[in-house]
Amino acid sequence: RYAAADGVEAVEVEYEELQAVVDPFEALKPGAPVLREDLAGKTDGAHGKRYHHNHIFTWDAGDKEATDAAFASAPVTVKQDMHYPRVHPCPLETCGAVASFDPVRGELTTWLTSQAPHIVRTVVSMLSGIPESKVRIISPDIGGGFGNKVPIYPGYVCAIVASIVLGRPVKWIEDRIENISSTGFARDYHMTGELAATADGKILALRANVIADHGAFDACADPTKFPAGMFHICSGSYDIASAYCRVDGVYTNKAPGGVAYRCSFRVTEAVYLVERMVDVLAQKLGIDKAEIRAKNFIKREQFPYTSAFGFEYDSGDYQTALDKVLKAVDYKGLRAEQAAKRADPDCPTLMGIGLVSFTEVVGAGPSKICDILGVGMFDSCEIRVHPTGSAIARMGTISQGQGHQTTYAQIIATELGISSEVIQVEEGDTSTAPYGLGTYGSRSTPVAGAAIAMASRKIHAKARKIAAHLMEVSEADLEWEIDRFKVRGNDARFKTMKDIAWAAYNQPPPGLEPGLEAVHYYDPPNFTFPFGVYLCVVDIDKGTGETKIRRFYALDDCGTRINPMIIEGQIHGGLTEGFAVAMGQLLSFDAQGNIQGNSLMDYFLPTAVETPKWETDYTVTPSPHHPLGAKGVA
Repeated sequence: RYAAADGVEAVEVEYEELQAVVDPFEALKPGAPVLREDLAGKTDGAHGKRYHHNHIFTWDAGDKEATDAAFASAPVTVKQDMHYPRVHPCPLETCGAVASFDPVRGELTTWLTSQAPHIVRTVVSMLSGIPESKVRIISPDIGGGFGNKVPIYPGYVCAIVASIVLGRPVKWIEDRIENISSTGFARDYHMTGELAATADGKILALRANVIADHGAFDACADPTKFPAGMFHICSGSYDIASAYCRVDGVYTNKAPGGVAYRCSFRVTEAVYLVERMVDVLAQKLGIDKAEIRAKNFIKREQFPYTSAFGFEYDSGDYQTALDKVLKAVDYKGLRAEQAAKRADPDCPTLMGIGLVSFTEVVGAGPSKICDILGVGMFDSCEIRVHPTGSAIARMGTISQGQGHQTTYAQIIATELGISSEVIQVEEGDTSTAPYGLGTYGSRSTPVAGAAIAMASRKIHAKARKIAAHLMEVSEADLEWEIDRFKVRGNDARFKTMKDIAWAAYNQPPPGLEPGLEAVHYYDPPNFTFPFGVYLCVVDIDKGTGETKIRRFYALDDCGTRINPMIIEGQIHGGLTEGFAVAMGQLLSFDAQGNIQGNSLMDYFLPTAVETPKWETDYTVTPSPHHPLGAKGVA
């Protein structure tokens, strides 16, 4: 590899230098360079009309007329421009692929770092002409993803094509600079937010206009109907009667992408917009941040709640979450301390108190509205219980460190009474796992977890029939207890799942086929809507600007909690990544389009040294439509 890299350095290339454009507003000006000559003169885009040669799409949601009317008559309005800067997911393992085409059998096997191996298999088959039955995609432990490994990158394609042409295995592994410079980024949303309200702080309407910098290509892996992802969750946790948002995608001379990084589908940008605007409104009216949020929350009794953008929130209890956080941190005491410091001219530090209440939309998604290349975003599970009582489970998702093996095995263990220690969980191999849409956007437990529960319940139902046959009673006479069926009123008569598994293969009831296995494809009826309240206290040195996080208290409600330790780890990871972005993580470019800071020498990834202490808490508000009540950890 090093010799090849040295060889590349010896090659001299003469380029015709063209003017670079790295600012999306400059890209939309009259006379701006044409960045995509292949689209020059074309006014029809994938999502409607293009009004400029560097324009990609216009997408909107909500009721513009009603929102404009609410703003026209509102006693108070606020407006704020903000930029959520471009950042990079920067998984610890970069992207790579090893493609091996067997010209004799006409079979292609590719090991690659994909968060969605089945859809990759479908695309490879469509483009190569190789039957999908002869394409095998294997995603082993891929070393982190965070959405960065959802797209199909040119390196994958080159490795596959080269292997098909040469008939030999071909490997492509990118280095860190290549990963940061050219693979899918996150954010880069230039947003203008507006709120209309009454004089006492009741929000009447929300309006948002966004310029989305998509880089050189429209390569976001968003559902077809939502080119701006789920940005229209931007009404947040609040009961807002009217709302409208518009997003314009723009080409620039940067790497393409934008959908990646924790919760994804532009939900993070949406949360930032609405929470920033609520703070701006509170400041203008002189109302406390906690008070104005409580005044505008969707009330518990309003659920299921349909937002002004059309989302049907499944469940929520925002006030309880807020009250729990305020009590835990002694919010009144913090405000009193802050007031005292502000009144003291000799105090060397500034004290800041940040408060947010967020609602996210995850669990993509219902196939009726969510798809990738026309494939609905369902997910799947296949479970086989062996004669000796152990089990193997295969799913269409792929773990990148979320603890799927632990969580999935725990779901099966709870549903079937089989010890998680004898449950083998497999993902990531398209030749063995049932078809699924992969892992991203916090969809594993909301979608695949539901499929696991439903497949387990199919097995449970068959096991009940077998147990009734073995004990010569009716199914109605049985009751379930942890790992066994027992005859009601007689604890001495029971059959464990291990007994039932053996019987399923060796003495099944007449008319019941042998074996104990099931497959389930779960297409969710709705998204899930986890929520939470975070509070941060910072101290800032007046002289140097040095900022220290004194306390960070995070409460999350992800519905039913399957494994608290896994949840805790996920939240700690998300908080650390959010801390990095807030404290300076970003991708910047010079006027020539050169990326600044494209290695870990310059790009900020916090270690345990920089990361503050996180205090976590929770409430539990189950999702009414999920088989387990789980919502997912965003």
